[in-house]
Amino acid sequence: MTRRDEIADFHGSHVHPPKPDRIKLTWNDPANRALRIRVVPHTCECKITTYDLCSTAGQGFIRRTNRKNDTVRETAWTLTAAARHTFDQILQGDAR
Repeated sequence: MTRRDEIADFHGSHVHPPKPDRIKLTWNDPANRALRIRVVPHTCECKITTYDLCSTAGQGFIRRTNRKNDTVRETAWTLTAAARHTFDQILQGDAR
């Protein structure tokens, strides 16, 4: 197996469809508050909209990228554990 094959087989989690009673998240313009941001998990690139759980200096937030209209938005910065919980809610369709 070549390195290229290993990369081709990798993808992120798939997001479940939003539930009718989902939490409506507030999406803001990117804050650009840190020089380095680490993407912990991310959703699969097979969809037009992707989500990244981002972390830096004990803070976390969710970045949403829509490739169709070329927009990037993010949630408010919070404790990393709270951002992880929100990311899990997005994956399950409990928040958008």
